[in-house]
Order: sequence, then structure tokens, then C-alpha cells
Amino acid sequence: MLSLEEIEPEIARLARRISVSGDVLPTFGFSEQSGRPHIEVDGSGYHYVVAERGEEYERQTSHDLDELLYDVFQSVTSSLAIDYELKHRVERQDCRRIGFQQQIELLSALSPEWAKRRRLEHTQILRDHPFDDDASVRATLTKELRDQGHTPEEARRLARDKYPEPKR
Repeated sequence: MLSLEEIEPEIARLARRISVSGDVLPTFGFSEQSGRPHIEVDGSGYHYVVAERGEEYERQTSHDLDELLYDVFQSVTSSLAIDYELKHRVERQDCRRIGFQQQIELLSALSPEWAKRRRLEHTQILRDHPFDDDASVRATLTKELRDQGHTPEEARRLARDKYPEPKR
């Protein structure tokens, strides 16, 4: 098992491939308690941990370095993909259409296997929660109908009638 001192340059090397640095990357051996992930290494394995204000929200443990690196860069590329989508937003299009594709492109530059794995995870997400290009227009109409005096339930029903939700 590698030490933190050996893992950090490997993460930096991979990060340079996708031109990322700074606070998008995890810290090593300590938590800022800000929600920024950090990495720990001990006898039970590599730990990818997200903690904020004294509360731990996520801990993924593995003995496999590739698994740790996937966890790190799945998170990093997700953040980068969200930023990209915000700059390239297409009105009346589910933001995940651009974001998911951008994340796959970034992961592909790091590891084709990671990209393939994440693509399968996206497929599962979309199976459970299909693309919904009308979500924002439906939400806007719901608010307008509520402002016109409709009950929240009636406003949602009327908006869904006009802009149906995708079928699962």
C-alpha cells in the first residue's frame, strides 16, 4: 500500500492531464471540515472522506489504489463538468446532457476504464431519473400558477399536464 506522500504526486500527475489544480483536489491526511474531500491511509486501507463542520458525510475505503483514484477523479470531473455545463447551458435541455458527456470526456483522458465505469453509472442514474428537458419550464409555470392563486398541488398538476414528466 502506498503512503500519502506517494499518492499525492500521482494525483497531481493525473490532475495535470485535465488541467486541474487547487481546491477541487482533495487534501492529504487532514480535513478542512469544509466539505472538501481528503485522503487518509491506514492499516485498513485507503480512505476517501468528505467531512464538514465535524460531521463525516462520506467515507469510501479500499485496498486498491485504482479504486481510490477513481473516487477522487469521479468527484473532480463531476465538479469540472458542472462548471462546464453552467458556461455552456442550453435552455430547455436537462443540464445532465452536457454535464455527463463532459465528465466522460475528462475521465477518458485519465483512464478509459474509469470513463466506461462512469458511463455505466450514468446509465443507471438515467434509468431511475430520465432526462427531463422540461423540468425548468415546468417549475417556472408551477410558480406562476401559484402566484395566480392556485394551490401548490393544483399548480403542479396543471404544469405537469402542459409539460409532462418523462416516463420511466
